[in-house]
Amino acid sequence: MKFLAVVGNPIMHSKSPRMHNNAIKLLGLKGIYTRYCLKNDLFLKEELLKIGFDAVNITAPFKEKAYEIADFKDEVSTHVGSANTLCFKNNQIYAYNTDGIGFLQAIKEFKNIKKALILGAGGTALVLAYVLKQKGVDVYITNRSAKRLQYFNTYKNSLYEDLKDFDFDLIINSTSAGLVNDDLPCSEEILHKLLPNAKFAFEVIYNKETPFYKLCKKYNLKVKNGLEMLLWQGVFAFELFFNLKNQREKIKKAMIQALNLD
Repeated sequence: MKFLAVVGNPIMHSKSPRMHNNAIKLLGLKGIYTRYCLKNDLFLKEELLKIGFDAVNITAPFKEKAYEIADFKDEVSTHVGSANTLCFKNNQIYAYNTDGIGFLQAIKEFKNIKKALILGAGGTALVLAYVLKQKGVDVYITNRSAKRLQYFNTYKNSLYEDLKDFDFDLIINSTSAGLVNDDLPCSEEILHKLLPNAKFAFEVIYNKETPFYKLCKKYNLKVKNGLEMLLWQGVFAFELFFNLKNQREKIKKAMIQALNLD
């Protein structure tokens, strides 16, 4: 019996238990997946080991700490310094980041992307920038403040007000703007310069149509929210949890059913 969870704060909104428990049921596996609200990350390692989880998904704001406590780290988590999946085996912690490959799978139908602009400079932006760069995409980062841009010195970057290039194939909102209010990630004036030239847009928020998402639709862009990214990162994490191969379509079908996407 696998004891699994998604760990974060807040966490009650997470759809991961629905996805994973339905996949466990339909694939005939033995396991249970729950939510766990962690107050702070000071004792993340000790707390997770004490509870006895076999593996966990990690969400905000603990992804960087999850990376730090791991004994072994995959390529993506090593390059971005954060992990969203931890597996506990033989008294060792193995860290993975499935957000990046989940994102790439979600935008698979976005063809011929040569240039991408990421709005925001948080941990999600780091992951998306890295996997896009690995695919040969020219990535540019823009942010409200300069402090976080120091983590993107291997990419072209600027403050919003200093942005001079407005010609990108893909515009990504990696910020939380619009999650609990009607804010845009940057000024509407900047977006009115960017969106007419773009072909695609991606909004990482998945539980509502944000102002950014609605504005992209007004410009007739092909736009997706983060629901498929959530789905695919979950599929890849599930494979790690149960050490599965050649079951991806079954896992995906079960998780889609749980999310009511079919």
